[in-house]
Amino acid sequence: MGKTADLTTVQKMTIDTLKKEGKTQKVIAKEVGCSQSSVSKHINREAKGRKRCGRKECTSKKDKRALERIVKQNRFKNVGEIHKEWTVAGVSASRSSTHRRMQDMGFSCRIPRVKPLLNKRQRQKRLAWAQEKKDWTAAEWSKVMFSDESKFCISFGNQGPRVWRKTGEAQNPRCLKSSVKFPQSVMVWGAMSSAAVGPLCFLRSRVNAAVYQEVLEHFMLPAADQLYGGDDFIFQHDLAPAHSAKSTSTWFKDHGIPLLDWPANSPDLNPIENLWGIVKRKMRDARPNNAEELKATIKATWALITPEECNRLVDSMPRRIAAAIQAKGAATKY
Repeated sequence: MGKTADLTTVQKMTIDTLKKEGKTQKVIAKEVGCSQSSVSKHINREAKGRKRCGRKECTSKKDKRALERIVKQNRFKNVGEIHKEWTVAGVSASRSSTHRRMQDMGFSCRIPRVKPLLNKRQRQKRLAWAQEKKDWTAAEWSKVMFSDESKFCISFGNQGPRVWRKTGEAQNPRCLKSSVKFPQSVMVWGAMSSAAVGPLCFLRSRVNAAVYQEVLEHFMLPAADQLYGGDDFIFQHDLAPAHSAKSTSTWFKDHGIPLLDWPANSPDLNPIENLWGIVKRKMRDARPNNAEELKATIKATWALITPEECNRLVDSMPRRIAAAIQAKGAATKY
């Protein structure tokens, strides 16, 4: 963060727009993601009619259009690959210039969101389900206990942490990161309501109908007592084979627990998916060495989830429903 010259075209346009709206420089800097001094310098420069000094851009509008086409053809290429294609197209520019032109166009390198792949029939069923639930209030959704399983690995992310080292220290043991082909992991079952989270269950084997019913007996029922006391509630789970097995349906009927009908392949509609994401982000700096340490870290982080976080996630259900209807059953941003 710093110099006005480092601001991208998009950032400068955003600053100008927010300034016209009467926002303060402090607010503008926070929204744009730069220092307040950069905002101040840009505004003063625009007021005085001064233009940026320095070398003139070596690329033309035609070159920029070619670059944008290359980026849009495959958005998962790295800067080096994009730069190579751009130079092959006849443009004379450095790798850093390529990166700057991409930033000027508004492109940023981000972790891609993951959306479920839905076929036409699934989209139709999701749309019908959303239309059926569109009039449910937040109070009605608060009666639903949401549940799900999630996998936690010892190594988080693809690249992991970076290391500061000097020339010749590449093989220094203190600069090396241990690598395993199949990192240790644990599978966890959890449940939540709008009030709080229930106890976690660490699954030791593949979940079939019998194993799942044991989880329901020893973890879901205590969670229901904890979250709802003696009040009625509706249980939600997805359509995994163990969940939709006949014996599992019989278990729920025998215990008098109503189920929320749920569309297939719809994690974006389930607020507990966002809760798993919160837990994993909070664990980002943790470095467990084995499965037992990983379990302890998950438990400790799960215990830190606040009622406000749970309430906010469940309160988002009407918005999720509206988004699914607007998307005509397609996957949403949630």
